[in-house]
Amino acid sequence: MNFTLSEAIEILERTPKTLGALLSGLSSEWLICNEGEGTWNAVEVVDHLIDGEEKNWIPRMNFILQEGEGKPFLPFDRYAHLNGKKEISLEEKLEVFKTVRIKNLATLKGINELETHLEKKGLHPAFGSVKVRELMSTWAVHDLTHISQISRVLANRYRTDVGPWIEYLGILKK
Repeated sequence: MNFTLSEAIEILERTPKTLGALLSGLSSEWLICNEGEGTWNAVEVVDHLIDGEEKNWIPRMNFILQEGEGKPFLPFDRYAHLNGKKEISLEEKLEVFKTVRIKNLATLKGINELETHLEKKGLHPAFGSVKVRELMSTWAVHDLTHISQISRVLANRYRTDVGPWIEYLGILKK
């Protein structure tokens, strides 16, 4: 096992700054490009991250700590952010994400002796028994997954423009 809560928090704390540095000030062409039908653009990924902050990580952790495996926690709709989008700018969305993340990390850090509860189990509606440690690990890797996704989507915009150099650009390999 490689997981430590403090190291996961290092990633979770950096994600808002990383996204801000990567996306703030970009032209709309960068922000709305995607990899084809059924894929997400950078703005939609940010919407998804906000939705997860509000409905997934901390609510599920609290549910596990309170209920254990007594009953399953609510499913998380990974596509809910695609319905009824908030019409605010990306800059505002990044600020919302940062604010909610700071609040969630404060909640996480405020749980007395959370390290002693990392092996506590809850009941996932699809996976069955899961541990707090697994949920926290997934939260950090989820961030890294979406940072990678955004980078790949942005790079893919120039797929046909790089010419023969595509051979050396692993991010564009299928």
